[in-house]
Amino acid sequence: MGITVNTSVEASKAEREKFILAFNDTMVKIWKERITLLDVIDTGTLLNSVVGVRCNADGQFLQIELSQAFRTYGLWQDRGVGKEVARGNPGDIERDKVRVRKRWFSLRYYASFYKLREFLADNVGKQFLGMTSDVFETDKFIKQAWP
Repeated sequence: MGITVNTSVEASKAEREKFILAFNDTMVKIWKERITLLDVIDTGTLLNSVVGVRCNADGQFLQIELSQAFRTYGLWQDRGVGKEVARGNPGDIERDKVRVRKRWFSLRYYASFYKLREFLADNVGKQFLGMTSDVFETDKFIKQAWP
């Protein structure tokens, strides 16, 4: 008796590895394109700070840690907030808000994150569909169950 794992397990692992390793690079490219397209560039510091830091994964690419980095003020650009209002201001800036939200980060990140999550769910599910057991097919089991 035993459990047989279809050869698609290695194919599933290889597909996960390829997809996950490309994720950081793809996010960096997308973010840089968005920063340029939305003109979130003053000195170029934010654009040049966007990097894929690391990808740690177990041998099967089932437990993953991905990291990206960029200058923190990029989040304020994404949200349309920042140095327009002095610290300690009670909220009345006595004029219309000038700063505009430039969503270079959040929309693409969350969409890509959910795509990664759906890919992993589908890929791992397909891998486990390839598992079979021969316990019900052996003569030994049949003789033990029905003497």
